[in-house]
Amino acid sequence: MTAKKLSFLDKNLTLWIFAAMAIGVATGYFFPGVAGKIDSMSSGTTNIPLAIGLILMMYPPLAKVDYRLLPKVFKNVKILTLSLFLNWIIGPVLMFILAVIFLRDYPHYMVGVILIGLARCIAMVLVWNDLADGNSEYGAGLVALNSIFQVFFYSFYAWIFVTVLPPYFGFEGAIVDISIATIAETVGIYLGIPFMMGVISRFGLVKLKGEQWYKEMFIPRISPVTLIALLLTIILMFSLKGELIVDIPLDVVRIAIPLLIYFVIMFFLSFFAGKMLNADYDKNASVSFTATGNNFELAIAVAIGVFGLHSGEAFAGVVGPLVEVPALILLVNIAFRLKKKYYDTHKQN
Repeated sequence: MTAKKLSFLDKNLTLWIFAAMAIGVATGYFFPGVAGKIDSMSSGTTNIPLAIGLILMMYPPLAKVDYRLLPKVFKNVKILTLSLFLNWIIGPVLMFILAVIFLRDYPHYMVGVILIGLARCIAMVLVWNDLADGNSEYGAGLVALNSIFQVFFYSFYAWIFVTVLPPYFGFEGAIVDISIATIAETVGIYLGIPFMMGVISRFGLVKLKGEQWYKEMFIPRISPVTLIALLLTIILMFSLKGELIVDIPLDVVRIAIPLLIYFVIMFFLSFFAGKMLNADYDKNASVSFTATGNNFELAIAVAIGVFGLHSGEAFAGVVGPLVEVPALILLVNIAFRLKKKYYDTHKQN
């Protein structure tokens, strides 16, 4: 059932990411001059082709969001409060704790994982929500809310969790002191620009061509752009890391462990919190998957923009979707089992 609903591209995303890593490493190893050419196309700390790719990567998810659905989410105060608490308090804090526990000896990877935890899901969550039979309006509404929150609060959160908090855990000198202005500038470029493009597309094209054309024609045409841009970003990054081929597999495992634990804890915590509030299954599924998934596109963009294409922070960001896709597919199946146990059984009684 799950495999039929999930598109071929999305279902095999983990495979595509591994393939992109392999192509990137092979390119860097057999064509060492490529790395120099990539670096030469830069203005200051910004690599121009990569910046364009990252902005294009963020655009389709933000263009898909129906921002008009926000009022419906605000009507249910309990569900809204739970979602905000899970997304903007529990999620970031949990990922921070796991990153410190598992990656304290690898501070650059630790920061990359922290950035993933701060980036709340606004793209793939719509896929997980649909697969799990979640409420489509609530899913879209919560995604819209998270999109707006990220535009205004991500830079502040990143500054708090990357610069302010680590010294309290003994990381003086290990974490780069990044100002909120630096992060805000990066977020403004890689999230602000595609956010405005998405809003203009949503309201402008719907008014010009109609809702049906926008959903059935325009969105399907731009959706593959996210995956293509993500894979090209990975190829570029790994073409610069050809010499690290021996270390990469072990590093992927190191980064994957806290991410996997995070996904499992967040899902079960969210699901049973929603159950305690007597949320219907479809709304509970929307809240749970919105809180569990992460916006790895934004995390990658910020890591590259702030720390650079060669950084461990950016490498950790790439591992995000590698772990999230299979983990969330598994959690979709677990959601149906929980539905059968806690909702369907209750109705029969």
